[in-house]
Amino acid sequence: MKLKIDLGAFRVPNHKKFNIAKAKTKIKDLYLDNGHYETLIAQFREEIDDLQQKMYAQDRQAMLLVFQAMDAAGKDSTIKHVMSGVNIQGVEVHSFKRPTSAELDHDFMWRTNRVMPQRGRIGIFNRSYYEEVLCCRVHPEIVTQIQRLPAKTTKNLDTLFADRLRDIRNMEEYSHRNGIRIVKFFLNVSKAEQKKRFLARIDTPSKNWKFEEGDVKERGFWKEYMHAYEDAIRKTATEDCPWYVVPADDKKNMRLIVSAAILHEMQDMKLKYPELPAEQKAHLTVAKKMLLEEKD
Repeated sequence: MKLKIDLGAFRVPNHKKFNIAKAKTKIKDLYLDNGHYETLIAQFREEIDDLQQKMYAQDRQAMLLVFQAMDAAGKDSTIKHVMSGVNIQGVEVHSFKRPTSAELDHDFMWRTNRVMPQRGRIGIFNRSYYEEVLCCRVHPEIVTQIQRLPAKTTKNLDTLFADRLRDIRNMEEYSHRNGIRIVKFFLNVSKAEQKKRFLARIDTPSKNWKFEEGDVKERGFWKEYMHAYEDAIRKTATEDCPWYVVPADDKKNMRLIVSAAILHEMQDMKLKYPELPAEQKAHLTVAKKMLLEEKD
């Protein structure tokens, strides 16, 4: 039985009154047990893979999936579990961490713009240009001391971040008009669940590498991060380039919702295999005849 998910409960299409405090971090299980979950996620993978192959063959559109979240929300595992069944020929994953010196010598969207997906492919951003209005907004010293912008630009930081949000929205609208379907996910983990996962990383030797000292310090800025996320989602959610605010306290539920959202957006792209013109079809007929007439 196919799982039906009310994506309207999570999709934010141009909602200026979006309130992050009311966004759920946990919902009732969408699966009966682990076996049921594995069956459901496999079904989604198969359908997504089928549409991706059509996208690749059609070579007219592309898709960009943007994943943003607080630490330990499950970005990496979600990308892995949702997209593992899709042909790697048509998928590219890019993780964006602290900018390099070369990246700092360019504008704030340069490092992401240069790896936007080409036609026929799905691009995945694990963090993205949104860090410039999230982390940089919570820690404005990044802008004033590290990014080496003109003093006039950084004089009024409220204006700077409002301008960046407008730039992002304009870039996304431009990309959409040029055939790139941009879908953004905020994996909404609660502060309590994040604490639980951090402790698990500390207590489990095989997960120690995932933990950084700064992770705990960033929890002290939770309120500021939530404000930054709320404003970013309000200012950049559009019908063409929506945000999905996904409850992330249960990773299985989260992956199913993300899968359903990707499938929904791909279905809306009306992807199909290209139909050959009559002349090329005639060539196929000739080629088939030649192959069948070959002597072994």
